Amino acid sequence: MERTGRLFEVIQILRAASAPIRAEDLAEKLEVSKRTIYRDIAALQGMRTPIEGEAGIGYMLRKGYDLPPLNFDEEELEALYVGLSLLMRTGDGALQEAAIRVCRKVMECRSPGDRLQVAPWGGPPQDDPEQGCVSKGLLRQAVRESRKLQLTYLGPDSGETRRVLRPLALIYNVETTLLAAWCELRGGFRHFRTDRMLCADLLDDSFATEADMLRKLWIDQGGGVFGDEEGVAST
Repeated sequence: MERTGRLFEVIQILRAASAPIRAEDLAEKLEVSKRTIYRDIAALQGMRTPIEGEAGIGYMLRKGYDLPPLNFDEEELEALYVGLSLLMRTGDGALQEAAIRVCRKVMECRSPGDRLQVAPWGGPPQDDPEQGCVSKGLLRQAVRESRKLQLTYLGPDSGETRRVLRPLALIYNVETTLLAAWCELRGGFRHFRTDRMLCADLLDDSFATEADMLRKLWIDQGGGVFGDEEGVAST
């Protein structure tokens, strides 16, 4: 979990608690060390979050404290951005304008930028790993953290292949969601349908220094434009 998300979770846990919570209990819940919790508490107190207590006794959040209205974690911001963008399909001009205004406010907080895109014609529900689906949450994490992905893919012409990808963006459509990536097997940009993904593993290898440049090249080559199905779903 990234530090921003962890700080948010610390606040949420303390808000829900009816008694002081020890650092070791917070560490266990968040799967980090006690030393990390001590640093997080100190950081939150430095930001004037009213956390009371001390090491060895436990911590509590002063009653009456609430979070600012746009203090969302990364996953919540992405949900807001995609959900609001899907309103573009309603045909309701007033809703579209309202969605644009809210999107601007969300992006002022922290923008998902080009890494999440929504086509005007929708998104699929298949996202349960227990049903054999690759989790879109995993794909978004790979895009967000600029980490390589090892993908087993069943292409319409190439059959089953195993590839290492540099994931750049997710594109939501009615029939499927597409992952745009630089494919090391093909040596170029490719779009992969999530309903043809057989397995995906997040690798430790980072391509953070190249991510913005690759995403710009992909957009410049028309990757961010929603064209015909054959052009969009190329593998």
